[in-house]
Amino acid sequence: MLVVRAIQKTDLDGLMYLATQVGDGMTTLKPDTTMLANRIDVACKSFAETIPPEQRDYLFVLEDTANGRIAGVSAIKSAVGLEEPFYNYRIGTLVHSSKELNVYSRMDTLYLSNDLTGCAELCSLFLHPDYRNGYNGKLLSKCRFLFIAQFPHLFNEKLIAELRGFQHPDGSSPFWDNLGRHFFKMDFDRADDLSSLGKKSFIAELMPRHPLYVAYLPKEAQEVIGVVHTATQPARHLLEQEGMYYEGFVDIFDAGPVLQARVKDLRAVRDSELVQVSVSDTPVQGATAPTLVANTSIHNYRIIVSEIASEHGAIVLTKEQASALQCPANGQVRVVPLNIA
Repeated sequence: MLVVRAIQKTDLDGLMYLATQVGDGMTTLKPDTTMLANRIDVACKSFAETIPPEQRDYLFVLEDTANGRIAGVSAIKSAVGLEEPFYNYRIGTLVHSSKELNVYSRMDTLYLSNDLTGCAELCSLFLHPDYRNGYNGKLLSKCRFLFIAQFPHLFNEKLIAELRGFQHPDGSSPFWDNLGRHFFKMDFDRADDLSSLGKKSFIAELMPRHPLYVAYLPKEAQEVIGVVHTATQPARHLLEQEGMYYEGFVDIFDAGPVLQARVKDLRAVRDSELVQVSVSDTPVQGATAPTLVANTSIHNYRIIVSEIASEHGAIVLTKEQASALQCPANGQVRVVPLNIA
């Protein structure tokens, strides 16, 4: 069985292996043992509620209980930009007009922005290729929304997700090569690595503070603003299903879109419900469509996807499912349909 659960300190080796498989472009999951160990430490303190809510980093792993393998990872940062700067480009508009010449033009611009400081962030989503089948990808991505639905008081009003921007098959970024490289005098991977290590002061020091006219960029750079990496398209679709949307913020390195939503408007927050659990020795007939089922413990958060059934006002779980969730009979779970009706 596959179960998403709160990360533990014993998961360092498994997380390190996943990080080596990610490749370039994910600044929050680099194959650095010290950095990952520190992140796991913060995550464990987050689930234990021993650090302030705004400092928390909830890191989830997808475990194959049949062999103990860590098959995937995803995360929620409670608030970005409070301890280190959080930069994006905001796409704006400048209007130029002349009555005398009867000329009117609207020009798209890029503004260096800290507007999203303090927002919660979905990040670090990665599923090992061996497990990219069935409901696994949806479980790993959507588990975070059900966690937020269970503990909405731990998060600020707005949620964001930075998505990986377009890159050519050789890993080059048209946006970076035609803009960022000229200011930073380094290649994309080097800038990405510095950012992932928290060394972000160079962004403010080197990037221009005045608006940048999009029309001045080569066409190949203009065309990828707000466009996701080919491998990230399914992840974007899943986030949009849950109520997130693009509203003109992009990553400063590769121009990948930043999706956002108000926490109260998320599908899982609106539509999920708490229900009582009944445990059965055998699967019950009349199972519903695939459903996300999560326990209600922040300290030992666990979630599965299953075709469940209802009986006498309670949902029926098998002993294996109840054990995976560490939920006793007559306990409560939070549920929401996996797919949009």
